[in-house]
Order: sequence, then structure tokens, then C-alpha cells
Amino acid sequence: MNSEYNDYMNVSRGTRREKPPGAAEPEGPDPKGTLAAALALCRRDKISLTPGRRRILEILASEGRPLGAYEMIDRVAEATGKRPAPISIYRALDFLLENGLIHRLASRNAFLACGHGHAAQEPIVFLICDVCGEVVEATSAAMRGALSELTGEARFSPRAQVMEVAGRCQACARV
Repeated sequence: MNSEYNDYMNVSRGTRREKPPGAAEPEGPDPKGTLAAALALCRRDKISLTPGRRRILEILASEGRPLGAYEMIDRVAEATGKRPAPISIYRALDFLLENGLIHRLASRNAFLACGHGHAAQEPIVFLICDVCGEVVEATSAAMRGALSELTGEARFSPRAQVMEVAGRCQACARV
């Protein structure tokens, strides 16, 4: 892990879409671990996955990077030989989002598997590299406290706390 991350911050790396010249190879997530953690969450919370929902989750976990809905249609068509209707993909994505199995990156209109099993109210920050596309999912106790204080003072009950920060990852900043 990078030295600037400390014990108070939980960090998970996504894979890069391409490696820029001179950049080090990224630490990719373990697709089997991501899927296993998501399936364990399903068992724990008694979430029933239809074959279509499970396929979407498996594809996102194996990709290890954000995918748009139409990319998902292409992946499902490759896997099954049948091109699904966009509405069926969106319904599956909505279900997976509602149950905390995936995240949506609003700035990219893309979806990313989450194998952490954190609560829906857990504040999450996505650090997105503009150069290579790496996505880092991070949270910290300090951020939780600050956001809790902020929402408490405003007498606001957050449904979700997701932030996106665009910039350059450590490897791309060196190039």
C-alpha cells in the first residue's frame, strides 16, 4: 500500500484501463475475492440473486473496473450468446446498487463491483485517475466523523454518502 495511507483509512484499488508509459503495474483487486465477499453478503442478508443479477455481479467482479450499462450488455451477449434488453440490465444494476453489492460512479455513468460489505450509509470516496482510469475506493474514521457532524448540524439524514475525486494516481503523477 502507498505510504501516505494510514491505519485509519480503508483503501481498495480497481484496475487500470491501460498502463501509461513508465507507470508501474497496478495492484489489481482479486475478482474471486470480490465475488466471494459479495456472495457472502447476499447469504448474510438473505439477498436472492437471480441468474441474470448474479451474471452482472460476476462480470463486474471479473472486470475489476467500472463498466457502463451498454458495456454490460456486450459482456452478457458474449457470455450467453443472447443480447439482453437494456431495461433488464438496468433493473439488475438497480437491484445490485440497492443491496450494496455494486457502486455507481456518477461522473463516468459506470458501475463497479464492491466486495467490502460496508453499510449503505458508510461514506465512500472514489479517487479516480484522469490518466489511467484507476479507481480507488477509500473511507476513513475521520471522514465518517466529519460527515456525521456536518449532517447532524444540518439535521439531515443521508441516504448515501458517495464522493468522487478526480486527479492523478501516484504512478501517473510520476510520469
